[in-house]
Order: sequence, then structure tokens, then C-alpha cells
Amino acid sequence: MEYASNADDGTRIAYTVVGSGPPLLMVHGSFLTHTIWRTFGYVKALRGTRQLILVDSRGHGRSEKPHTPDAYAMTNFVGDLTAVLDAVGARTVDYLGYSFGARAGIALTAAKPERVRSLAVGGGSHGAQAGAFDRLFFPGCADVLEHSGMDGFIEAWNEHRMLPVDAGTRAVFVANDARAMAAYIRACDADLGLPDEVLQHFTQPSLFYVGSEDRTRLDDTRAAAALVPASELHIVRGFDHATTMAASDEVLEHLERFWNN
Repeated sequence: MEYASNADDGTRIAYTVVGSGPPLLMVHGSFLTHTIWRTFGYVKALRGTRQLILVDSRGHGRSEKPHTPDAYAMTNFVGDLTAVLDAVGARTVDYLGYSFGARAGIALTAAKPERVRSLAVGGGSHGAQAGAFDRLFFPGCADVLEHSGMDGFIEAWNEHRMLPVDAGTRAVFVANDARAMAAYIRACDADLGLPDEVLQHFTQPSLFYVGSEDRTRLDDTRAAAALVPASELHIVRGFDHATTMAASDEVLEHLERFWNN
């Protein structure tokens, strides 16, 4: 892994670059790391034709993990991604993000439109996030993280899921810093998001996808896609928010058509 430093607060962000071709910035969802793109075959499928810029978001993986909610303001995530692009020397990139990675991509496109050539995001939202993690995981999840750690969090999450947490996701989750994740959740709860009119002014080719059983993000994704001019919307049948990443064959099929248009 290599590191880039956010110029605003000095937080060090871990990233790695693999493959060759047009640059593609890939940003994972909450509690995960860049390795999730490897786990479900995205890296193997794309590295032959793309320069993949794989980032660990602040608070995750090998990036620094502040313990205060203000460190996780969306402006800081935008600064982190900009710092990584500058370190790699990528003036503009295609963007692929899932869940929080989708939200960060929408924010990056709004703040730095010159850095984003195309936008492909799954299971994301541009709106206010109050209570989003309680709906995504379970009520009071930040409190559980603070008081019971990551093992207690996963035990409680399993009680609210359609399917048990898979071994790969569990391994990534337990590697997290529980205090950092609690601060991250509290910051996300306070995030007011972006007004609809911001998305209405996007000019980048854009693709949105979401699982048909994703009760937390189906409506949000449809709403965002309806706002962005000439965007694509794809519903991945039979998958929920936690499992849509595993639908890589279908998602990659949509992505390849999108990028090759």
C-alpha cells in the first residue's frame, strides 16, 4: 500500500494501484476495505484493461482512523480522494463506488467535477443520512460499537439480517477500529447530503445500480438516477444491500456496456 495525505487535516489515506489502462477509482462501502473488490472478482475482471486505483477510506483498512466525528465530514472524504488522485497523477478518472463509496463519489463529482469523467455507483444516497446506519444494520449500532466492540456489533447485526454475515465480510469487519467506526456512524448521521438540484447539473455519463431487495437504498438510488440527466439505472434482482457486491458478474456486465458506449 502507498499513502497520500489530505492537505486539510493531514490524515494519511492508504491506496494501491494495479493494472494498466484508463484510470478507474474504486471506493468501497462502510466497514470494508479495498480488498472487497478483489474478494468478489472485480479486480481480476478489470485489471487487464484498467488502471485500478483502490482506496481504503479514512477510518478503514490501513488508512488512519480518527476517533472524533468531525474527522468524518464528507468534505474530508472528498479531500482524501483528491489527494489520492494527485498522488497517482490522475487528472481525471472513471469512478466506481458502492454504498458509502457511492455517496463519496456523488460528493466528489459535485465538488470536483473536473476530476470525474464518468460516475458508476451502487446502493448509494445523496440525501440526509440521519438514522441510515440504524436502518442498514440495526437500531443503536453506534452505541453497540462503543460498548461491545466489533464482535458485539456483528452478533447484533446477524440477528437483523436475511442471511448470516459471510466469512470474508466478517474478517474485514473485525479488523476495524470500533471507536473509529462509531465516530464515522455519528458523522454520517449528521450529514445533510446534497440538494437535488446539484445532481440535476451533473454532466458526466452516470450509471446507478441497486439490489431489488435493498430496502435501505432502493428508493434512494432510483431518486438519484432520476435526477442525473441521461443516467442509467439497473436493478440487480434478488440481492439486498449487503449482498449486491457479490453479484459481480451482472454488475460488471452493466459496467462494461456503460464504459464502452
